[in-house]
Amino acid sequence: MTVTKLERQLPRWSELRPLMQFKPVDLDRRRARLARAADIWDLRAIAKRRTPKAAFDYVDGGANQELSLRRSRQAYADLEFVPGVLRDVSSVDLTTKIAGGTSELPFGIAPTGFTRFMHAGGERAGVAAAHGRGIPFTLSTMGTASIEEVAAAGPHGRRWFQLYLWKEREKSLALVERAAAAGYDTLMVTVDTAVAGARLRDVRNGMTIPPALTLRTVLDASYRPEWWFNFLTTEPLTFATLSGHTGSIAELVTTMFDPTITFEDLAWLREAWKGKLFVKGVQSAGDAARAADHGVDGVVVSNHGGRQLDRAPVPLRAVPEIRSAVGPGVEIILDSGIMSGGDVVAGLAAGADFTMIGRAYLYGLMAGGQQGVERAIDILHAELKVVMQLLGVTSVADLNPDHIRLDARRG
Repeated sequence: MTVTKLERQLPRWSELRPLMQFKPVDLDRRRARLARAADIWDLRAIAKRRTPKAAFDYVDGGANQELSLRRSRQAYADLEFVPGVLRDVSSVDLTTKIAGGTSELPFGIAPTGFTRFMHAGGERAGVAAAHGRGIPFTLSTMGTASIEEVAAAGPHGRRWFQLYLWKEREKSLALVERAAAAGYDTLMVTVDTAVAGARLRDVRNGMTIPPALTLRTVLDASYRPEWWFNFLTTEPLTFATLSGHTGSIAELVTTMFDPTITFEDLAWLREAWKGKLFVKGVQSAGDAARAADHGVDGVVVSNHGGRQLDRAPVPLRAVPEIRSAVGPGVEIILDSGIMSGGDVVAGLAAGADFTMIGRAYLYGLMAGGQQGVERAIDILHAELKVVMQLLGVTSVADLNPDHIRLDARRG
């Protein structure tokens, strides 16, 4: 066999010069670090390096063997997109209507507890980033900034409030009234926490409120000087609406929240709350239909991010059946497992009206505070646009079940 020899020549500066385009060094190291993150998984890697193990695992982990967590993610990996070709996709509209208002993107920030433990910016950073990008922010009952503090940090955007019903109903009513007075337009009552799930990573890490500083946690935090400095020089970490309560997170949930809650409590909340009312934690068509019969405006299909019942239904796969049960008049928000713009598109195509991000937002927060949350939103935004263009779709409203095959890997 004859081997062809390469003809060689001396390099010419005129040819090399156009290739020598070095980017200027960004002296803002946080901005430079975040800019290198190509997807949410890259933000997760940064977050893991910069956040103590207990805080990172609180975000990253699930219940028991974490089967629900993994299966929720796997469902997105198993689906197949069905693109349409020869469409003009030069312009894509990502705005959508949800809960009586507009969102610039078809996802919002989900309620998360203990948020300032991940980064000192906490909910304030989250709401500022969300509103800067025109999407709703949801404050948790177990948040580390108060209803009023979050309202002050995000005065011009949409704020939703997530409620856990307490055994003492008057305390729940007081929170509802405060949220209404502070301009929150949607109430989201969580119903999948009759008792706390067995979050074994938190048990092993000794997660408590306030955090218990052991020699191990101090050594772990010492490798993350920025986190440690912020922790020591900002206000003490507490649940802003649960002041005065200490102990493990599981103990707080089990002692404070009500295992006797029933569908009749939805009727009581419907009377107390004049804005939009959603039920979060719905996992079956029957429960979704019953919730609709009790006057809710929408349901959040969620298994609590795999943090409550292990081996729970996979939310993405539950959406089509729930949509069929409630019809077009009840709005559906999909939560749990979303880590990319493609995941958002899949949920909307499956029948959801809107989606929420929890871990994806917190990975950004841990990676770089408000800038990190903004980077997470921007990554999802860019991915959303590309996936929709490649599907041949130019608006959120045009997504439908014909654009996906949910069980492609099983076929």
